[in-house]
Amino acid sequence: MPSLGVQLTIQDSHVMMDNGILKVTLSNPGGIVTGIQYNDIDNLLEVLNQESNRGYWDLVWSTPGSSGSTFDVIKGTSFQVMVENEDQVELSFTRVWDVSLQGKMVPLNIDKRFVMLRGSSGFYSYAIYEHLEQWPAFNLDETRIAFKLRKDKFHYMAMADNRQRNMPLPDDRLAPRGQALAYPEAVLLVNPIEPELKGEVDDKYQYSCDNKDNQVHGWICMDPAVGFWVITPSNEFRSGGPVKQNLTSHVGPTTLAMFLSAHYCGDDLIPKFNAGEAWKKVFGPVFIYLNSSYDGGDPLNLWNDAKQQMLVEVQSWPYSFPESVDFAKWDERGNVSGRLLVRDSYIDDGYISAKGAYVGLAPPGDVGSWQRECKNYQFWAKADDDGYFSISNIRAGDYNVYAWVPGFIGDYKYDVVMNVTEGCDIDLGELVYEPPRDGPTLWEIGIPDRSAAEFYVPDTNPKYINKLYVDHPDKFRQYGLWERYAELYPDKDLTYTVGVSDYTKDWFFAQVTRKKDDSTYQGTTWQIKFKVDKVNESSSYKLRVALASSTLSELQVRVNNQKASRPLFSSGLIGRDNSIARHGIHGLQWLYNVDIPGTQLVEGDNTLFLTQTRGNGPFQAIMYDYIRLEGPPSSSFKNNI
Repeated sequence: MPSLGVQLTIQDSHVMMDNGILKVTLSNPGGIVTGIQYNDIDNLLEVLNQESNRGYWDLVWSTPGSSGSTFDVIKGTSFQVMVENEDQVELSFTRVWDVSLQGKMVPLNIDKRFVMLRGSSGFYSYAIYEHLEQWPAFNLDETRIAFKLRKDKFHYMAMADNRQRNMPLPDDRLAPRGQALAYPEAVLLVNPIEPELKGEVDDKYQYSCDNKDNQVHGWICMDPAVGFWVITPSNEFRSGGPVKQNLTSHVGPTTLAMFLSAHYCGDDLIPKFNAGEAWKKVFGPVFIYLNSSYDGGDPLNLWNDAKQQMLVEVQSWPYSFPESVDFAKWDERGNVSGRLLVRDSYIDDGYISAKGAYVGLAPPGDVGSWQRECKNYQFWAKADDDGYFSISNIRAGDYNVYAWVPGFIGDYKYDVVMNVTEGCDIDLGELVYEPPRDGPTLWEIGIPDRSAAEFYVPDTNPKYINKLYVDHPDKFRQYGLWERYAELYPDKDLTYTVGVSDYTKDWFFAQVTRKKDDSTYQGTTWQIKFKVDKVNESSSYKLRVALASSTLSELQVRVNNQKASRPLFSSGLIGRDNSIARHGIHGLQWLYNVDIPGTQLVEGDNTLFLTQTRGNGPFQAIMYDYIRLEGPPSSSFKNNI
């Protein structure tokens, strides 16, 4: 590494940070990244774009009750050098709100920071957002960092070992080279510049990712071999917990650091601030990492190097260098550890280790509230095979401990509010989760894991293929799968027979609408056929229905009478996940517990009718996570299925 210290150059309209490895140019006082010089490339960012459309923080905000929202590229109005020495330069670009801006600008003070360190092949960025007590109400729909790279250089995108490929050019998405499909983000490549891409679909949502897996992604330039990567070393500042999905990189070439979004969740994940509500949050730092192949090796190896650098950044968290007092350093944080066990006497008389459980600290709330929490910080860890967990580097504050365990329905919450203080090391001992359970399992469909991935996902129509997802475990990311349902079930809706059917083959991954001949849509009714040898008419049976996603849908349950005027259960209108159109296999989790009076069952053959009633378009749908029917609590009999 060059031993050159970090140099800062300040001009009237630009500021440059240079450590001998790269040079970053920002607008003054706007704090827009206008240039990144590296490895003999004068600018990695798209020089054909205006300076304000290259590398920037942005947000989307709205006023409560208003019909629309406002997109805002955050431009500072004041510039200040926070640190300047040979080891580090940290710059601050601030924008201050006052009442004269009401209705015209989001009521936030925003301080964007950019940091360059000696010997570091990249730079860091973070920001502090603050809403003061006397300020008006607003909603913060989205905020992120976006980088627009040179389309003549960066053609190969990578976000996982099995999710990387040569990408179309932005020109390929425009008519006549591209043909828009059911929504603007999805485009069929009719006549792309690279002919081998002809006939493929491009859609940025095909490259979404769970927060827990969204740690490094970016682009590779083949000549010269250069990689541009966004590394997110912690999820603490992201909303919605470990399985909230966000965008990563997509055609542009664009790469994003997402902090807040409603994707795959809807309005529930939009923070809504009341008038007078004080709030402050630090987003980031994230690391913009650049690498190159000096020995003429395979440029694709830059991905492996980026993964290694990601691990270095994760191990370095929380960083020691941010100058802002609002970023909590390691000695201002605490740790929480313990063991989670599961108690379900219908499975095991003893305690069951919560293997692979996700255990987290999030602001105090109801059971499961963490998946809709979007204002503050969350800290998560995965338990080992014996249920032991350790959550480190937690910011001081009050939290509840939440958890969910793959293989068991429902959510755990430790009722005692945890007060995490600087330097604390709290051992919670053994915690016991008792998942919902009234009686023995008569039958079950699926795996309770907050996803519909175990169900049948069809091959896509060959007209709408993305070659990356052919013979891929994430084949649900193909475009147009919702249309396959009516092709597979042209005359009648799905019927599943317990003990005969196989949910990996016979349970379609989403209960979508059916398109009719007049191009309108209608809801669908699925049937589950099952036998009960002996019915206890004086008791209730319990139906557990866990949904992995819902989009403007209503689930109705009927038993043995499809035409009953009143359903046994209705969810009402739920969900704005849009997971069908966005190629997700899950959104928000919903769990319903339905009592079925024994008088509604018969000895022998029974049928459960699951109706999704809403049918205004192709994307109204529910995805099931898991369904289980339990016998009465005192039941000791077993049916013969």
